[in-house]
Amino acid sequence: MRMEDQDGPPAAPSAEPSPADLRLSRRRLLAAGAGAALATLAGAGRAAAQPARAVGTDITIRSFPINVFSPGQPTRTAFGRLEFRGGLELQSDYRGFGGLSSIRTDATGQRLTAVTDKGQWLGARLDTEGGKITGLSQARMAPILGPNGRPLAETGNWDTEALWIEGGTAYVGVERTHRIFRFDSFGRDGFAARGTAIAVPMGNRRLPGNGGIEALGVLPRPSPLAGTLIAISERGLNERGDIRGFLMTPTPAEFFVKRTNEFDITDLAFLPGGDLLILERWFSVWRGLGMRIRRIDTAGIRPGATVDGPIVISADLGSQIDNMEGLSVHRDSQGETVLTLVSDNNFSFLQRTVLLQFTFKG
Repeated sequence: MRMEDQDGPPAAPSAEPSPADLRLSRRRLLAAGAGAALATLAGAGRAAAQPARAVGTDITIRSFPINVFSPGQPTRTAFGRLEFRGGLELQSDYRGFGGLSSIRTDATGQRLTAVTDKGQWLGARLDTEGGKITGLSQARMAPILGPNGRPLAETGNWDTEALWIEGGTAYVGVERTHRIFRFDSFGRDGFAARGTAIAVPMGNRRLPGNGGIEALGVLPRPSPLAGTLIAISERGLNERGDIRGFLMTPTPAEFFVKRTNEFDITDLAFLPGGDLLILERWFSVWRGLGMRIRRIDTAGIRPGATVDGPIVISADLGSQIDNMEGLSVHRDSQGETVLTLVSDNNFSFLQRTVLLQFTFKG
């Protein structure tokens, strides 16, 4: 999703950035220019199992450590319900790298799979040392294929924004065309798998072109609808101004997520106990960028329901964020619940691809 101007207050009070920590001061100086550039980009063409076949292109990703989440408070590690573990700024000379829109880590947290908003897969190993991510290796990118073997990007379904992997099946959501592609053989074929389109039951009220399907997931237990695929739009609103979600059941139905402070939804994940986490973003050309995560009880997700929940973390450009679009959850070898977040740089030199990890403290 391309960030578009929004009205409303930023997500959290800004902390004064430290020039010593990853050029945040430079980002402050470029904020207005970045906003204008991003607004222009809005109209432009915009886990996980290790791939079973060697399909695509091997790439090299350079990693630069992010050791402090809030440069203005360098000793602080607790943020809301989360504890910062570490992060990376990612760069690559490969032309197709960037635009990461959704990610899935495997059960061990050692591998990730992502989709970009130009119809590409990314797979990589997450290297760690002492519980902190240190880099990405064994990275590979490949086009996401449609039912006839053609890349989705060549069929108008290039804006792939959402990803979910359940067992050996992958689901990819496409914004603008409002489709979901199901890859039944993903566990066997990896990036060579071909997707089959699933229609999103929008009814007579269509989703915005640049605010469509942004988050996918399969409801876990103890949800009464466990096993049901859900799709949540970024900014498709009902008559009350709440965000539309879809239950992909034999009789399709809608539910809604309470929208507050002009935040849009960019991804989702589930905690080990079954609660839903939704990643959200707020953007304004003049006021900057914010992100937050909310926790929602999945027991409340049912046809016609409107769900809401407490904020887990809220941050703005006083912290090491960018256009945060991807969220995944896994348990590490110590039994801690780890959240992995990634940003979509919109293929802009004014933005960064950052990968952040937090421990969930409840």
